[in-house]
Amino acid sequence: MSKPFDIELFLSGELTGSSATRHRHMQQAKIIHAAIAEYGQRDNPWTWQRKHLAWFLNHRLRNKSEATRYHYGLTIQLLVSRLGKRSLLPPR
Repeated sequence: MSKPFDIELFLSGELTGSSATRHRHMQQAKIIHAAIAEYGQRDNPWTWQRKHLAWFLNHRLRNKSEATRYHYGLTIQLLVSRLGKRSLLPPR
């Protein structure tokens, strides 16, 4: 049986700022990870494609406030930075 992907360990090297900011990014990364794993059967960020991140922003956050979408966008930028794949950033 394989071990579940540890999104905290994956993102920990990219996190800076206050403890509240790091905690918020970690919680949001877990939510993004769980949603994409459910939607695209991709439980590992290394296998994510742009469409998965765009789907999350456009469909899972469509009824959320502008501030919430902004903060999730920042978390997605951290995830993409960690992956080193600028091509994953969804078009704006």
